[in-house]
Amino acid sequence: MTRKRRLLVIAPLAILGMLIFIAVGGEIVLQLWNWLLPSLFGWRPITFWQALGLLLLCRILFGGFGFRGSGRSNVRRRLEERCESMTPEEREKLRERFLGRSAHAAPPETKPNAGGEAGSCPPKAGLNE
Repeated sequence: MTRKRRLLVIAPLAILGMLIFIAVGGEIVLQLWNWLLPSLFGWRPITFWQALGLLLLCRILFGGFGFRGSGRSNVRRRLEERCESMTPEEREKLRERFLGRSAHAAPPETKPNAGGEAGSCPPKAGLNE
């Protein structure tokens, strides 16, 4: 099968699969809402289109659209890379700056961590040194 012909077969199937997935997701939200919320809180039942809107709203607010990787892991990776290139004094300043932002931060302990330096960046997970 040529690439163009394969695309002509796969593209409609992919679109159909996405539409079925959206319809099933909307129906699940509709059934759960209409089963639980009117009896628990006295709220009105919703329609299928309102359920799809609610599903989309939750996806926007809590899940993003999946175009990028997880932001948390990228932040942690960048912080670890930044800490590797710092001197112990720079690490201490960074740690104090982060602790200073929190009003409820406890005073830092001077106990050495796995890296052997007090107040240094945390060691990478999964490394057995």
